[in-house]
Amino acid sequence: MATMCSLISTLFHSSSSPSSFSKPIIPKSLKFPIINYDNTHSTLNPSKSSLSIFSSSSSSSSSSSALDSFVIVCTSLALSLTLVFSNPLSASAFVVNTPRKLQSDELATVNLFQQNTPSVVFITNLAVKQDAFTLDVLEVPQGSGSGFVWDQDGHIVTNYHVIRGASDLRVTLADQSTYDAKVVGFDQDKDVAVLRVDAPKDKLRPIPVGISADLLVGQKVFAIGNPFGLDHTLTTGVISGLRREISSAATGRPIQDVIQTDAAINPGNSGGPLLDSSGNLIGINTAIYSPSGASSGVGFSIPVDTVSGIVDQLVKFGKVTRPILGIKFAPDQSVEQLGVSGVLVLDAPPSGPAGKAGLLPTKRDAYGRLVLGDIITSVNGKKVNNGSDLYRILDQCKVGDEVIVEVLRGDQKEKIPVILEPKADET
Repeated sequence: MATMCSLISTLFHSSSSPSSFSKPIIPKSLKFPIINYDNTHSTLNPSKSSLSIFSSSSSSSSSSSALDSFVIVCTSLALSLTLVFSNPLSASAFVVNTPRKLQSDELATVNLFQQNTPSVVFITNLAVKQDAFTLDVLEVPQGSGSGFVWDQDGHIVTNYHVIRGASDLRVTLADQSTYDAKVVGFDQDKDVAVLRVDAPKDKLRPIPVGISADLLVGQKVFAIGNPFGLDHTLTTGVISGLRREISSAATGRPIQDVIQTDAAINPGNSGGPLLDSSGNLIGINTAIYSPSGASSGVGFSIPVDTVSGIVDQLVKFGKVTRPILGIKFAPDQSVEQLGVSGVLVLDAPPSGPAGKAGLLPTKRDAYGRLVLGDIITSVNGKKVNNGSDLYRILDQCKVGDEVIVEVLRGDQKEKIPVILEPKADET
């Protein structure tokens, strides 16, 4: 400030000759910033030595030249004061964007989505159709769904109903690269299928697999999928129920211990992963309960403990070995109309386990009258009220086990030993 005061006093120092204004005395210690003026707004231009008034060689002695010198010096002084005493933070606030502040739970959700999205894939179900006019054979999409990477060998896990009826399948990874997929195997009864793509290992990120045995109602869950074709959509919710039971869309066989969630699951989410708050797989999103077909807050996921065993068998053998009795039975409503509980045997092929053991099917006599077959009432001492009960008991058995089947034959009850056999291969 002392230097500036000295400068001002020097400028205003009186002199008898006008030339004293033409050569203002500038302290050598004070340096002024060079000011550039565009020649469209001023006649001053650095290229034309507009600051020549600071040169001691100036020969102008007119009062107008002195006034111009005074204006330039004052302008330079004002700008210097602005740069020295202004707060640079106030100016930078208009240039630097402050980062968005997120809560800890929001950050956890964002991180979970970013870490697990590369493991989720988009599956397109293609069907061959013939054009009615040109008779050309075309491949057209007939459905789509989600899936996830199981391992770096290219195995993709999804729902069976996502790939059912497909002539070709295409899998789109997180980086939008698309590969043709081959069916390794599927389990219609549990609605699980395994595909395989020939993709580089660096593009395949297996999803971390958790456990579903210790889940609790109320804990947070996250669903990632492709609802309505919108890729990589995240929905959140909680586990609203455990140990539910739904029926397979393909065979009607019950799927036990299903997880119920209120996370939004819509068409296209099928086959996608259901994750816990740690980002571990706990289920496959498979179905919703909705009269309208859209999410109504009641979704179902097949537990990962069930899925893991099925996937391991499909990868190793290409099929699931599940024991069967080898019968066809009547709908539960038909048996209820008879006033009894159990499973009515409609057919027991002689080559099947039940036929070999001597179970009697339903048939007509010589007069065309219907003769009811055996009605299964229990297996290994466990009561059978309907078809779901029978499937549930058989799921706990293995191929080759001998079970005691109690049947109602006419008015008599009989116990018949049956050796369970593997289910025939599906094509």
